[in-house]
Amino acid sequence: MFVLPTLAELNLVAVLPATIVAVGMCLLLLLDLWVPAERKVVTAWYAIGILALAFVANILIYNRPGEAMFGMFVADTTTAFLNLVVLLTAFISILLSVDYLKRAKMEKGEFYSLVLFSASGAMFMVSANDLVLIFIALELLSIPLYVMAAFRYPTRDVQPSSPLYHVGIRSEESGMKYFILGAFASAFLVYGSALIYGGSGSTNLNRIFEAVSILLQGEATQAISPLLLLMGASLLLVGLGFKVAVFPFHMWTPDVYEGAPTNVTAYMSVVAKVGGFAALARVMASALPVLVVGGAQTAAWQLGISLIAGLTMVLGNFVALSQTNIKRMLAYSSIAHAGYILMAIAAAGSSVNAESTLNAVSMYLMAYMFTNLGAFAVSIAIEKVDGTGTNLNDLVGLYRTQPQLALLMAWFMLSLTGIPLTGGFIGKYFVFSAAVQAELYPLAIVGVLTSVASAFYYMRVVINMFLRDDQPGDPAEGATPYLMSAVYLSAVGVLVMGVFPTLATNLFPMIPALIPLLGF
Repeated sequence: MFVLPTLAELNLVAVLPATIVAVGMCLLLLLDLWVPAERKVVTAWYAIGILALAFVANILIYNRPGEAMFGMFVADTTTAFLNLVVLLTAFISILLSVDYLKRAKMEKGEFYSLVLFSASGAMFMVSANDLVLIFIALELLSIPLYVMAAFRYPTRDVQPSSPLYHVGIRSEESGMKYFILGAFASAFLVYGSALIYGGSGSTNLNRIFEAVSILLQGEATQAISPLLLLMGASLLLVGLGFKVAVFPFHMWTPDVYEGAPTNVTAYMSVVAKVGGFAALARVMASALPVLVVGGAQTAAWQLGISLIAGLTMVLGNFVALSQTNIKRMLAYSSIAHAGYILMAIAAAGSSVNAESTLNAVSMYLMAYMFTNLGAFAVSIAIEKVDGTGTNLNDLVGLYRTQPQLALLMAWFMLSLTGIPLTGGFIGKYFVFSAAVQAELYPLAIVGVLTSVASAFYYMRVVINMFLRDDQPGDPAEGATPYLMSAVYLSAVGVLVMGVFPTLATNLFPMIPALIPLLGF
């Protein structure tokens, strides 16, 4: 007899923030039908209202750990913290998109629905406790990004001789390339999940951990296969490695970042990493940390992930040295930062517990979110309507025409480098600490050396803005009030993360405890 689950068993409160965003996205599609074409900013404010509602719900359940949907979702502090990262990413991205969409003549209300659609997928990924849910959430995250990357397609009123036509073609190409390679990577993820199921008998991460623990105790049965588990973990790394752009699955990143609308590139560069790394960290640190072979002391996958992390940092930083386009430079920078985050996941294969790995990944993603969105926001400010103006030389003399914007861009470059008192430094401190605790000293040394090398191309941006005077500075016509609000918020986030890092980790958990004192 089929018995319907009770509300207590479903525990829908644990997934309330992500559910609010998903349901709000559906309502937003309907509401947008009644918004006039010349007032699509109203749709943007509707989307911000939905994000604010989800933000409040997330704070209210911050300190209420548990599971939902029969263990498919897990609600813990990592889930709540990364939900905040996703919500802030969507909020800042909407702010820097409002006027950019108008300037680029692609103002459509469905853009904001796609932002919420992708954000809900990322939020489901960070709370996923089952391989099936990880796959579904990954598609929910990815499919809107494919559409958004091609959002600036050439319309019928754009002539083939117009510069807008060519920038539209590049946008279409980036969306198609991202879609084809993304579908290919999803196949690896599904196949890897099937192998892990075959090797452990379950897709639930907790039960997979129990099965691997049986292997560690020498009580293996025919139902548990270490070979299938290792092969499945490798294929999962391929599928999620594409999403977070680590070597050698990074090939799509520079072309897609350059061809997509810059506001989409900014959003994509963060939200995809949050979802992808959250899922990868949970699989490796929570389900497979003790998958050892032949009596080894560390997980069998640790060496492979360490090599990928090292090569990713080297490739990302050194190829970025030769880039002359801001978007391509930040694309390779994004690859390099994926290598730094992967260091913390590699550390989970040693004695480092899952909680410390998840904390390191979470802190780095928070710092990276503020820094990268801020850098892309400044790039949008100097970008022209036809998509030009994104070369490094276009930043020359920016301090003379827009001193405030130049100072903020320098602040973001310092954070990306990892200079103390910035959020980037705190993020690197956490991942380097995790690597050192796991005794991954060669990997930590590679991380430090590549961070030093990255200073060259980040400081080149600063030199162009402040020290070169061979051409007049850009007027930064895109520095509208909405965009500048995004820049200021990002700059404050970098400052808070760098000077008061504990405030970011302790402030939000304290709010639910204060609510009863306020009479609510």
